[in-house]
Amino acid sequence: MSKVSLQRNVEIYDDADIVVIGGGPAGTAAAISGARSGKKVVLLEHSGQLGGMGTLGNVSIFMGVGNVTGIYRELVSEVMPNYLPQSHQGSIWPQYSPFNVRHYLNAKLEREGVKVYYHTSFVAAIQEGDTVTGVIANTREGLRAFLGRSIIDCTGDARVAQDTGVPTHSGREGDGLTQPMTLMFMMQNTGKPVKPYLPDDCYYYESINDLPQGRHLYWEYNNDGMLLVNMTRVKGNGAKIEDINHAEKEGLRQVFSVAHYLQRNGFETYTLSHIPGQIGVRETNQIEGMYTLTENDLTSGRRFEDVVAQTNYEIDIHSPDGKKTCDERQLSGYDIPYRCMIPIQVKGLLVAGRCISATHVAMSSMRVQATCYALGQAAGIAAACAVEGNIHLDQVSIPKLHQRLADQGVVFLK
Repeated sequence: MSKVSLQRNVEIYDDADIVVIGGGPAGTAAAISGARSGKKVVLLEHSGQLGGMGTLGNVSIFMGVGNVTGIYRELVSEVMPNYLPQSHQGSIWPQYSPFNVRHYLNAKLEREGVKVYYHTSFVAAIQEGDTVTGVIANTREGLRAFLGRSIIDCTGDARVAQDTGVPTHSGREGDGLTQPMTLMFMMQNTGKPVKPYLPDDCYYYESINDLPQGRHLYWEYNNDGMLLVNMTRVKGNGAKIEDINHAEKEGLRQVFSVAHYLQRNGFETYTLSHIPGQIGVRETNQIEGMYTLTENDLTSGRRFEDVVAQTNYEIDIHSPDGKKTCDERQLSGYDIPYRCMIPIQVKGLLVAGRCISATHVAMSSMRVQATCYALGQAAGIAAACAVEGNIHLDQVSIPKLHQRLADQGVVFLK
């Protein structure tokens, strides 16, 4: 592939203690915990809303993780208190309004003193030697630079880490195929029969076996007539240009087709009420970190001295081949260590969220939103500790990190 060279002088727009790139669960939690540690934090979000796939992709149900703690627990208590368990231990599966959570996160980060830059997309990392000192981003006013003492990559695709030369891998061992994408959507019970609608270029699903996943998968937990549907499936890697181009179009065709099927099979009074603006992406890139979380760590219930997050969410691999199968295996619970967020080869950078250092199988369990909130909260505190001590991120004291996490309401289960 031929290349062009780009050399520009870019205006420094802001300078902070901590710069967070990506406003999904990991990014919002990192920004909050960093600000609560007394640091100036800026968050760069490529879209017009916070919440990641939970709002942008309508993945508006939290999978059970077995430890409802920290900032995630705050969110549940403040947005959906009826779901809050009395103890930290236990799995809840709250279905929520993505619109309410979007508004909640806007207001919460404002109250916490975090400066959020919307419609600000990562372009390139700024480095001094092997240390990341900021990023260049594309804004509504053109390219701008954002400098920081600690940088946290919460892009979901490890975009910042990749740009600095951190090695990454994608998908399963052998062929690199990733889990397929899904465009989730909502249907609303109108209380009266509706006329099914099927565009000409969509599919007529006759039976359950014809459906993209070969199964029914939906939730209606809140007695408000809102059905959340997770039944589409598009093969591909959401971090690749042509794959995502195809997925956005194919996912939408499947939404209309699945809705038409449901309206003929038990949901005759439901109308298609919300389709998000982008498809949900389960898996793209994983960094090479100081430690790589493995399938054996999950199945053995391994505990780590530098634990920063805990989950018992199952191994949950939607077939990368695009087949109508899932590899689902229950887990008793395991720790995720801090070292999984520290990339090799560079300094000044943490990675939080689904693209931490993990194998394909391990990632299928740790990728869900509640776990990403936990990882982000730890990343924000660790970044603050590094700034305070003028030390590298791999030199952060784990006892100090654990104490700061406890101060912010995080409880680790034994």
